Amino acid sequence: MQDIYKDSLTNLPSRFALMEYLQGLEHANIFLIDIDNFSNINNAYGFKIGDLLLIEIAKLLAIAKPYGSKLFRLNSDEFVLVSTNIMSLKILSDDASSMVSFFDQTDILVLDDIDMRVSISIGVATGKSSETLKNARTAIKELREHRRASYKIYNPDSSFIKKQQENIYWIHKIKEAFEKEQLITYYQPIINNITKKIQKYECLVRINDNGVLAPPIRFIEASRLTGTLSLLTKTVIEQSFKKFSGTEYEFSINITSTDLHLNYLKKFLLKIAQKYEINPSKVSLEMLEDINTLNTPEILEQLNMLRNQGFKISIDDFGSESSNFSRLLEFSPDYLKIDGSFIKNILIDKKSLIIVETIVLLCKKSNIKVIAEFVHNAEVQAKVEELGVDFSQGYYFGEPKADLL
Repeated sequence: MQDIYKDSLTNLPSRFALMEYLQGLEHANIFLIDIDNFSNINNAYGFKIGDLLLIEIAKLLAIAKPYGSKLFRLNSDEFVLVSTNIMSLKILSDDASSMVSFFDQTDILVLDDIDMRVSISIGVATGKSSETLKNARTAIKELREHRRASYKIYNPDSSFIKKQQENIYWIHKIKEAFEKEQLITYYQPIINNITKKIQKYECLVRINDNGVLAPPIRFIEASRLTGTLSLLTKTVIEQSFKKFSGTEYEFSINITSTDLHLNYLKKFLLKIAQKYEINPSKVSLEMLEDINTLNTPEILEQLNMLRNQGFKISIDDFGSESSNFSRLLEFSPDYLKIDGSFIKNILIDKKSLIIVETIVLLCKKSNIKVIAEFVHNAEVQAKVEELGVDFSQGYYFGEPKADLL
């Protein structure tokens, strides 16, 4: 009969042994060790070589581990070291750094003709009970947001932890919002800079969070994690088409790459357009992702199909991060929104002004209409008009509201 307290591959104490050991401790320093990119080794060499490598890694960890600590195999390519000594942050750092360096500098002989070098990532946490292991795992996740082949000591006050806690809150909140119909669409006016009149609105979703209206930046990641992004988009589409039924206004709806990958938009949009008697030409689909993500044949084909039905395509936040001018010309959207940070600083930052001038010139030559958002005062609006921007949006004209102006 197999001993569940012993790992059959490495002969180390197993996950079951670890959990039982932690239960009896008043204080534990945990080093959760993960082999970086181990799946690539299995793919390249096969699982047999991968298993042989894990055996050798277990032997090396037994050599490199802090004095007096116990070594366990947690699962697959994860190992855990537990020390019951009282250790300062400096000692924890020194021990973790020493193990990372040890593997960085060690060639591992797997077979006579195969040797390799691996790197490890370590999450470190101190406390008691199995909660400490969970904290060490959180530390590794935070580490891998930025790098590998290093270590991270769990800090409950880090921005990463606060973001994780916020996500947990919004995961529950967004489920509740769907159940209790707390999703509300707000509408922000977009001004035609020639006629000086409202021509369009952007449709923006909010959640009623105990009387406070929360914007998407608070819950969009939670929606992504819970697989409800498409439900969010469908809710905004339904509410918006109903709101603009019988009006003269055009309106834009934000869509994500998730919506496109699910390939439901054409059928759903046409159904809702027919239901509320909305001409598709009045609707702009505003891409939230960077234009460089719109590079698969399937997505491009789908967007072209939507265009053929009369819907317009808009690119949001152009000019930020890795926005690509050549991709813009290749894709040629109907509308382009200049990243709000450039508009906000256009009067005080020469670089922002040059970027806006360049984008406007390119769009004029490419027959793409330009929208400036974050227009917050008369001076910025005057500069935007002077540069030839077609449309303006911002608190100078109106904040998002549940009713149309």
